[in-house]
Amino acid sequence: MKIFIMAYTIVSVFPVTVDTEEIKKELKENGINEANIIVSKSSVESGLSTDHYQEDEQTKGFFEYTFAHDAEMLDAYRKHSIGRNNIVVYADDLEQATAVKSILNRNGALEVFKKQSEEQTDIPDGMTEQEYNGIIAKARHNIYFLGSERVYHSNEVKGMDDDMDSLGSKD
Repeated sequence: MKIFIMAYTIVSVFPVTVDTEEIKKELKENGINEANIIVSKSSVESGLSTDHYQEDEQTKGFFEYTFAHDAEMLDAYRKHSIGRNNIVVYADDLEQATAVKSILNRNGALEVFKKQSEEQTDIPDGMTEQEYNGIIAKARHNIYFLGSERVYHSNEVKGMDDDMDSLGSKD
């Protein structure tokens, strides 16, 4: 008989004021290998709301891989991560993932809400949907990871308002 052990990815969002190094230290003290802890800090160009920024390709790839089968969670984590810090932890099993999620929550992880749905049948016994949100049944993939520094750039086109011909002269 072959036993299958599922690996998990825990994604959390924190305000920039939270000491991510202290959280990382606590995770390591609780048996999490440092290589399985990613701290990613975000900055944005000034002047616009978070609705007017786009993510870099590495960040986009990470979120799309992690939340590939849940567009609602993908949108929520993308939006809530702009201008904030993320801590991503890779866990070997659900027990470790649950312990990590508890540590992250105790240290001020923001709630990234997901609408309650009757379709959620993959939540483990003894956990609420709120506790399970942010724990994804997906192992670490070395191609898709969140960089330690993320910069969100404006997606608005800056330039002249007047139409010009191909030579740059006004008609």
